[in-house]
Amino acid sequence: MHLLVFILIYPHLWVVSKLPRPLFYLLSDIFFVILFYFFGYRKKVVLENLVLCFPNKELKELHLIRRQFYRHLCDLFMEMVKTMNLSKGGVKERYQVQNIHVLNEILKTKSVLLVCSHYANWEWNVSINNYISEKGYAVYQKIGNPYFDAWIKKLRSRWNTTPITQAETFRTIVQNEKNVVKAVYGMVADQSPPMSKTKAWGSFMGVEVPVYNGAEVLAQKLDLAVVFLRVKKVKRGVFHATFEPITTSGARTAPGEITKEFLLKAESQIKEEAAYYLWTHKRWKHRGKKPTGE
Repeated sequence: MHLLVFILIYPHLWVVSKLPRPLFYLLSDIFFVILFYFFGYRKKVVLENLVLCFPNKELKELHLIRRQFYRHLCDLFMEMVKTMNLSKGGVKERYQVQNIHVLNEILKTKSVLLVCSHYANWEWNVSINNYISEKGYAVYQKIGNPYFDAWIKKLRSRWNTTPITQAETFRTIVQNEKNVVKAVYGMVADQSPPMSKTKAWGSFMGVEVPVYNGAEVLAQKLDLAVVFLRVKKVKRGVFHATFEPITTSGARTAPGEITKEFLLKAESQIKEEAAYYLWTHKRWKHRGKKPTGE
């Protein structure tokens, strides 16, 4: 069944990836109308998240942000498909790195954990490897359908990036450090961990929630640098990325320091242009469940 679904869908994705820009984004607009007005995919969840995170904004403004978000979400999906037939030059036009010297300077002495949130176009973050000579890895979660999982891995492998699972991350970094191989490890670090696996809590958008602190643990244990990747959507299909160091020595940071700084930077990015965050994710579903004494 997995193979059949893939065979039926893949050819359509390939055709979409070849569309000229006007037709490409026209199709995205059509998807937006269907998704937002007919299916209403998670509209209630999105509005609840926005109300929770922006208690001082009027409902009218939150409804506007919600519509803008769904337009962006459709563009995001389309742009991921576009990766199938996007050249190195093409992605450099669309995803522009502003201060690569910051990353390259750190890489002279340390490997880097490059942390980001589900903001703007995180799928094209892997194209940063077009700007560096060191190895680049993208930490990802497997997809249930093995054929689509292989397809996503192939997309993320373009532009010299090596996808690795969360389970492979520690072993990969240790091996590279042992062989004195400097590398960049990209992580989307704003997900909501299940309560059974929660090891840390933090304030995100003013709400106390469980947080993943894997990047901090790795940085402190292996003395890695940690850099926040800030991405700005300049216009439709064009993004600017900048690097903001959190620490150049994870071993010298206090417990919770890296995670707190990451959340603050992710927060400031969301507040700047709220429509470009992934609001369909139930990021705050475990709020109020923090055990007493933690």
